[in-house]
Amino acid sequence: MSAHRFLNLRIIALAIILLIGIFLRLPPALFQKPDGPLRSLVVFHPQPASQQLGFDEGLYRDYTDKLIRFGLISYPEIIERYREKQQTLTGSILPPVRFLYIFFAYLWHELFGSETLSCLKNVSAVFSMFTLLLATLFAARLGGFCYAIGVGALMAFAPTQLHMSQHALVDGFFTFWATLVLWSLWENLRAPRDWRWLVLYNLALSAAVLTKENAFFVWVAVVTIIGPAVGVVLLGILAGGAAPLIATYHLSVSKNYELKYAILTGDGPWYRYLVDLMLVSPIVLLLAIGSAFNLRRAKKHEWFCFLFIAASYLIMCNIKYGMNLRYANMWDLPLRVLAFSQLLALTGFVAQRWRSIALFAAVGLTCASEMRNYVVMAVEYPLYELVSPELMRGVKILKSPADLK
Repeated sequence: MSAHRFLNLRIIALAIILLIGIFLRLPPALFQKPDGPLRSLVVFHPQPASQQLGFDEGLYRDYTDKLIRFGLISYPEIIERYREKQQTLTGSILPPVRFLYIFFAYLWHELFGSETLSCLKNVSAVFSMFTLLLATLFAARLGGFCYAIGVGALMAFAPTQLHMSQHALVDGFFTFWATLVLWSLWENLRAPRDWRWLVLYNLALSAAVLTKENAFFVWVAVVTIIGPAVGVVLLGILAGGAAPLIATYHLSVSKNYELKYAILTGDGPWYRYLVDLMLVSPIVLLLAIGSAFNLRRAKKHEWFCFLFIAASYLIMCNIKYGMNLRYANMWDLPLRVLAFSQLLALTGFVAQRWRSIALFAAVGLTCASEMRNYVVMAVEYPLYELVSPELMRGVKILKSPADLK
């Protein structure tokens, strides 16, 4: 086969992978009768069984509604109303300082006039698509076209990525900015004198903090302070000053230790995330662990991904009543880079003439397993929160008496 024809086949394969990944991330409303424009294709789209309005989704909807009604200038008052309400509650509710997600939903409403909850879900879906495209581009920068196809395929069918794209929750939106931070950090390490990567890096860090205020501490611990500090300053302006912002954050964190749901579902040993990941993506996790034991000095991008996961894991597994697989959504890309690297190592033992076919089959079977896990947990079972009991019910480890009837 000529080199030109081989390149064309790889481009076609990558395009098909991305189109499938984007299709799987489309909002469910597009496929629902009677008005969904893609209702004739509903048989091909894995519709999530959970149609409930989650508590956090309701809060995001309320904050976005207020922003739509009263405008950006009212944001200090929205935060003040939150503090007044939070002081009367025994447990914590999420604060309106998750500004960037709410703001993009507001922009969606201004552009398309959609209902508020639909705006939030559409933003989640679109940014999950952006994450897929960004991850594929980042993988290409790490290891060329081969990595772009392999890692892109694994990301296209990642169960937690698909799950977050279907709900009005901030975590998938945050993953896009975290992935952009990771990519720009990699590029800065490769070209430390290129100011363009440095600007992108700090902009991405600022956006990450504007999306999740507690990301400030993670990114400061892992990387740098300039970008997160800019994000905190902008949040301070939106909150009406440093004192209101500090009071809002302190109130949210302190009340979280009294929230019954967080106590019941957010606790556990340091390896809790490993257990949850094994339930959702067992093959990817095992391959990534195998890759970690196969690290060599020359494998720079594997070391980079491994150290990012290890450093952020060390922080996240020590947050009291704060463990939820939603928060680990940003590990999906580095885990799949490590997993694909291990697949390359394993197929290296296959004869040269069959190596490409073996790698294609290995990636394909892994993607099929990932897709099957998503269908079992989120389509056949109404999975909403990515907490251990619900994940175990999703894969039928735990059952209720009603399941026996």
